[in-house]
Amino acid sequence: MSGNWITHSQFDQLFINDTPLLDLRAPAEFKKGAFSTAVNQPLMTDNERAKVGTCYKQHGQDAAIALGHELVSGETRQQRVSVWKSFFNTHPDGVIYCFRGGLRSQIVQQWLNDEGVARPRIEGGYKALRQHLIQRTHELASEFNWIVVSGRTGCQKTEFIKNQPNSIDLEGLAHHRGSAFGRYPEPQPTQINFENQLAVKLIKLKARGATSLFIEDEGSHIGSVSVPECLRHATQKAERYPIEASIEQRVEVIYQEYVVAAQDLYPSREQFENYLLDSLARTRKRLGDLRFRQLSGILQQALSQDSEERHKQWIEGLLVDYYDPMYDYQMKKR
Repeated sequence: MSGNWITHSQFDQLFINDTPLLDLRAPAEFKKGAFSTAVNQPLMTDNERAKVGTCYKQHGQDAAIALGHELVSGETRQQRVSVWKSFFNTHPDGVIYCFRGGLRSQIVQQWLNDEGVARPRIEGGYKALRQHLIQRTHELASEFNWIVVSGRTGCQKTEFIKNQPNSIDLEGLAHHRGSAFGRYPEPQPTQINFENQLAVKLIKLKARGATSLFIEDEGSHIGSVSVPECLRHATQKAERYPIEASIEQRVEVIYQEYVVAAQDLYPSREQFENYLLDSLARTRKRLGDLRFRQLSGILQQALSQDSEERHKQWIEGLLVDYYDPMYDYQMKKR
């Protein structure tokens, strides 16, 4: 990776090496989608970019470029150059990109050169990197031998996946446990960021020589994010690895995860209780109104009495009457 450019043939290596990326796009662009090793230090703020965009539409490219130089000049320019220099002092192997690898990254590259800092920019910018990752996901999904881990809720499929050296933890990437109770206090990644992380994981596994990968049996969505269709297609007829556990074991697992451990995730008791009550409410339609009211009453008793026995009672009812019938239906379809 020398000279002024990082070319398409080097993109995989960027992600395999966790190369630090200086993202020069405006914050609003970065928020829509980025890469895990990227740091957003924009050439222009959202407001400045909007002004330049309006100028471009009304007066053309030359006027827009002139306005951009006017907005980012003097002390403002020096402050931003100082931030970029600091980034490369900390990450001497870092590289530069903007949205299309055009004017913004070219300007910053030149300003840094003037300060004695010579770093390459990515050919095609963020857009080219994003397209590369989409393409690599399609290619690699069909290259691996997939082993799909299945089992009823509470069988610790995710723990099994995490303990395999060659595996894809989709729920970890999605920051969601894939069920009505699966959300965390922190938001899920955007769809773009989920797909980017998945692609990078596949690229790294391929680079280290993996040929077979364990993956959990998931639906089309994990919380708010969608599993890429090419991955779902590749795993539909894959070898299955079923995990079994008794109802008592499963109840204990769910109790420890969604009650005991979950309490530490929320800053207040009220927020924790709302999480459980809201999650149970998501099962109402499939459970039926009568069974939902019964389980909701037991859950409220469990919370008011801080009763492990009551918690396990509603959990067992939910497993037997909600999750197991849903699992049986899905298995029949397959």
